[in-house]
Amino acid sequence: MMHKVLVNIFVPVLNQSYDIFIPIQLRIFEVTELIKKAIFDLSEGRFIPMRDTVIAFRASGKILNVNHTVFELGIGNAAKLMLI
Repeated sequence: MMHKVLVNIFVPVLNQSYDIFIPIQLRIFEVTELIKKAIFDLSEGRFIPMRDTVIAFRASGKILNVNHTVFELGIGNAAKLMLI
């Protein structure tokens, strides 16, 4: 069974936030791809993902290590992240 957490993703270029479920066992580079596709769809194509798009903690701006899993980084329900 895939365990997921509900996170809030802020997208500065759109000045908008989205709530998205992400699997805790995936590595951040995998989660980033899922989130980029989801935001593209949810924004009706207004968000154009780039190869260098990354996820960061919203409060600190610290970019998440792409080799760690969501679980390893301690990301839980209601975590506030941003897509930059």
